[in-house]
Amino acid sequence: MAFGIDRQTVRQWKRKIDNGEIAFLTHYWIDERFPGCKTVTKVGCRDLDKLAEWGAQYGLKKAWIDIRKDGYSHFDLLGDKEKEILHKEGLEEQLTPFR
Repeated sequence: MAFGIDRQTVRQWKRKIDNGEIAFLTHYWIDERFPGCKTVTKVGCRDLDKLAEWGAQYGLKKAWIDIRKDGYSHFDLLGDKEKEILHKEGLEEQLTPFR
């Protein structure tokens, strides 16, 4: 279940994806399969090769991309990997509202 974000934030994320950018969206997320994780960061891009290349630098496999028919395919970042990547991307402030 996703919560803690507004429609404008989602629209901005989608707009960046539509423009071929690597886009980040962090929100609260609870799933009993991932105890201890309370957020997820979705990293998307319309260009799947560009997204896969971006992910490879962090050890993410192309097979892990959540391929979406609506064009908003993305990696889901959780836990320590989420924190590590957001830090390296200079985006750790995305987690601030969720502490």
